[in-house]
Amino acid sequence: MSEHSFLKRRWKLILNIVTVIALVVLVYAIREQLTDTLSNLLRVHAWMLLALLPLQWLNYHAQTKMYQGMFAMLGNKLNYKFLFKTSLELNFVNQVFPSGGVTGISYFGMRLRNKEITGGRATLIQIIKLGLLFLSFEVLLVIGLFLLALGGQANDLVILVTGSISTLMIVGTLGFMSIIGSQKRIHTTFLYITKTINRLIHLVRRKHPETIRISRIEGTVMELHSNYQQIRTQYKQLSWPFFWALVVNITEVFKIYVVYLAFGEFVNIGAVILAYSVANFAGLVSVMPGGVGIYEALMTGVLAAAGIPARLSLPVTVMYRVLSTLIQLPVGYYFYNKTLRQNKDDAAKFREMHGDG
Repeated sequence: MSEHSFLKRRWKLILNIVTVIALVVLVYAIREQLTDTLSNLLRVHAWMLLALLPLQWLNYHAQTKMYQGMFAMLGNKLNYKFLFKTSLELNFVNQVFPSGGVTGISYFGMRLRNKEITGGRATLIQIIKLGLLFLSFEVLLVIGLFLLALGGQANDLVILVTGSISTLMIVGTLGFMSIIGSQKRIHTTFLYITKTINRLIHLVRRKHPETIRISRIEGTVMELHSNYQQIRTQYKQLSWPFFWALVVNITEVFKIYVVYLAFGEFVNIGAVILAYSVANFAGLVSVMPGGVGIYEALMTGVLAAAGIPARLSLPVTVMYRVLSTLIQLPVGYYFYNKTLRQNKDDAAKFREMHGDG
């Protein structure tokens, strides 16, 4: 068996080993606080954690309404129940496959194909969703920084981190809008990206000089530009999708805060907003499923910088992550698996591309 074949067949095992090592490193780094962590876990008001269930439902409801609003702008009226289930599946895919959301875009396109929606249109909706989530989070960051300032916790580091994240969000969003709004720029940019990716893949797959077909990408990119132009002429109708994007972010922050309340602690919610934003940015580039290890370490570090000690923030972060996983992944996996069984041809292509066995 060749080295490439071994890696292809055992990549999940290798990824799990790397994940375990990352967790071991994290535990070693905070070993002196493990005693405090265990004592904190014993005094949790478990009944308060039930509030996570309606918050999670509201989160998925907001995602569904956001999708409905964006598709309606392009003339597609999609069923609420279908989009709600798709949101559950998409969340599962994005958490399990460490690809910064790229796999989710691919799966979303496959899922919408049965509704006669092209891959380019589905991709655009995902990109706009991400942009709306980023922009709506700007509102929360401003509120968070204000609350930290009121609590006397807006030190130089906190202001620097908040300003850096806000700048990245704004520049990134405006930059992408500039690219996608010009037919020449979007064609040149995506052509360059595709060729670069193909060169990198070719280093491993020597017999495949063009894994991603440039001719297919060109058609998708032009469709992406055309659909974007259509939405841009109706930008005022994005107000409701923007509102629902804000609800998505608010519910995620409150889910974390509920765990603090379960520990009997009333912390500055501004610190939670800042830590959540930093951890999720890291999750976009992490090779671990869901950014595990990196997410917890960054959340704990940022919260400590904002005045919340690690002996409290660490168990809260771990419990939030564990409970969120238990609430979301089983139901997401059920609908994901059901969809793949019902669409065997699409499922085979998706599994071939992303290694889901």
